[in-house]
Amino acid sequence: PDLDKRLFFFASGEMAVGKNKRLSKSGKKGQAKRKVVDFMTRKEWYDIVAPTSFTKRTICKTLVNKTVGNKNCVDFLKGRTFEVSLGDLNEDEQQAHRNIKLKVEDVVGRNCLTNFSGMCLTRDKLKSLVKKWCTLIEASLDLKTSDGYNLRVFVIGFTKRRQQQVKKNCYAQTAQVKRLRKKMFDIMTAAITKSDLQSCVKKFQLETIGKDIEKMSNGIYPLREVHVHKVKVLKVPKGDALKLMDIHGELPVSREEVGTAAE
Repeated sequence: PDLDKRLFFFASGEMAVGKNKRLSKSGKKGQAKRKVVDFMTRKEWYDIVAPTSFTKRTICKTLVNKTVGNKNCVDFLKGRTFEVSLGDLNEDEQQAHRNIKLKVEDVVGRNCLTNFSGMCLTRDKLKSLVKKWCTLIEASLDLKTSDGYNLRVFVIGFTKRRQQQVKKNCYAQTAQVKRLRKKMFDIMTAAITKSDLQSCVKKFQLETIGKDIEKMSNGIYPLREVHVHKVKVLKVPKGDALKLMDIHGELPVSREEVGTAAE
């Protein structure tokens, strides 16, 4: 009979609450002591400010944990990268096919000061350029601006038919492709090495490099749709707070500092 009672006790899985001190009536250990805390109370909003080379200055907001002890919120904000459409930055839908990368370099009040960190064409724009019966020409070159930024610039272009051409295709010969690529290198070098970073960004926005390549390459083979389709910032000179403030000029007033509700 004692054996049957023990077997029934283990099979049922029941355990007396009062016998086990680690098991409370509410269930798991320490469950009743937990408090529901809103994690947003530990965070702050900061405005992302673009340089003066763009029309729209305040582009978005970002969240970060408040400064607690040795953990400073500025350290978590520096280095963040934001990819924004050029159409939104300049409030022009005609430029929406380019994406600009901006990187946070300093924090002033509730404003995060950014600088140019890269550029690329959107995927749909790049795919729309490719057509049959022509030659695609690509060129990439590492260049250094006058203020010490190392950039890797990628250019793409396509051959087009000459005036009054009857033949369907417009394929360029290998020797012509090499000459066209050398012409691209010369124009890219002249446009970037003699300018600072902000002047280069303006040239990328206005597409002056692509237009110059189209104009200068007519003697070799006519080109169409020549674009700087990607720019990478490889190396940045040592940070200078005064130079960064010159790039940004007068900072917009952050609503987070004033305390007004965001729309």
